Amino acid sequence: MKRVAILISGGGSNMLKLVESMTGDHPARPVLVASNDPGAEGLARAAALGLATASVDHHRFKGDRAAFETELLRALLPMRPDIICLAGFMRVLTPAFVTRFQGRMLNIHPSLLPKYPGLHTHARALAAGDTEAGCSVHEVTPELDAGPILGQARVPVLAGDTEATLAARVLAAEHRLYPAVLRRFAAGERGLLTL
Repeated sequence: MKRVAILISGGGSNMLKLVESMTGDHPARPVLVASNDPGAEGLARAAALGLATASVDHHRFKGDRAAFETELLRALLPMRPDIICLAGFMRVLTPAFVTRFQGRMLNIHPSLLPKYPGLHTHARALAAGDTEAGCSVHEVTPELDAGPILGQARVPVLAGDTEATLAARVLAAEHRLYPAVLRRFAAGERGLLTL
């Protein structure tokens, strides 16, 4: 059984979908939900489900990412995670941290990578006049949003869409895609899943 740690920064909706999926014959189980924001709503939601939680306030480290990550590792390593899922974790991790977990760390990104890495994906898709948008699950590598893509889900861009309406449609797709990719990944499958 694979042990999964989930890193969040906010409400944790993707985290909840991942946790809900890890039951029955699923090859993985959640062991920790951690956040860079002690006030993240997702921490309370995880605790209510009986999951171990941890927080490391990134504001305490004033731009020293390595020091922040050292504290994060103090929470992570005792839980012996086999897989780390970034689920709305809004911190860029250093190459040293990423390399430590290379091949074992997943991220969900709200665009059809390689389009629109980084932030403001929905605004960029709308500004470009795209007719479809979506989300991608990829392995995390030192280069931002550039690791091997393991899954993608597409959604239409509708006439009159705003950033908020498109984001809501993409988020619903994320909630389907991420659990499906995690299940395959935990079972050793690395092929591309499309929904």
